[in-house]
Amino acid sequence: MSDLTNEDVYGLIDTAIDFKNGKKSEIGQDKFAMNLFFENSTRTKSSFQVAEMKLGMKEIAFEASTSSTTKGESLYDTVKTVESIGASVAVIRHPQDKYYEELINNNMNIHIINGGDGTGQHPSQSLLDLMTIYEHYGHFDGLKVGIIGDLSHSRVAHSNAEILTRLGAEVSFGGLDSWYTDEFQGIGSHMSVDELCQEMDVVMLLRVQHERLSSEENQNFSKEDYFNTYGMDMRRVEMMKPDAMIMHPAPVNRGVEIADDVVECNKSYIFPQMTNGVYMRMAMIEAVLEGAKIDSETNQERQAVLR
Repeated sequence: MSDLTNEDVYGLIDTAIDFKNGKKSEIGQDKFAMNLFFENSTRTKSSFQVAEMKLGMKEIAFEASTSSTTKGESLYDTVKTVESIGASVAVIRHPQDKYYEELINNNMNIHIINGGDGTGQHPSQSLLDLMTIYEHYGHFDGLKVGIIGDLSHSRVAHSNAEILTRLGAEVSFGGLDSWYTDEFQGIGSHMSVDELCQEMDVVMLLRVQHERLSSEENQNFSKEDYFNTYGMDMRRVEMMKPDAMIMHPAPVNRGVEIADDVVECNKSYIFPQMTNGVYMRMAMIEAVLEGAKIDSETNQERQAVLR
């Protein structure tokens, strides 16, 4: 997200909204995409697949568990293979933070879109969140946004806190004190969930990422205690401003960070976020492919990267 200017962000939002309103594009005709997901995913992977098909692209199937990475092949060699067989775009989710640096520093001739790197960044989720907020409010400047949950392990929290602040929003945080690290302390204050619900225009909930917690942390974790202290229930929904938004990147853990009846309440934008994900990912793919078209015309380097 740090590589995108504010103008880039607004441009992607505008394009995604155009796609949502019926814009057609054949930029993906006769082009191939491969979605290399080395971590489990439902929304991001399927959303990119639908976005690629809507743009006319064909997907080359890839499953990490049956790929040559199980034989010791490096990510670099896997992506070079994808490039060599003619794919134009590789969407990659990988457990290593900043995995893309090795790839883009080796002058690859394929467009790389980051589908999530370790606990680092999640640009497509961040952009679809921005689109959803912009559709509701029409601006970011002056909005109060609260991010509640497992901050330190969340790539969504890292991406959104950075870009929302840059766009003029005031970002605050909630959740366990131990998750409120120096990075977030430098951005905004830590508040109780009740305070956040009363004051925020947007409340973003995050799931607890048990797969990234230590054995001791998981042993000592109580779903009931967490929900009572940090969870979103209807009592807290009723504290919120009339036009406030509840957001969540999903998957949701019902009864942990959010109550069952809150998931689809009138303030929840969780499923609209998923709908917007297809259109934003169409905009991202079009952006890198349009970059390829421009680069080929001017004989410049043919690599566009959203990371």
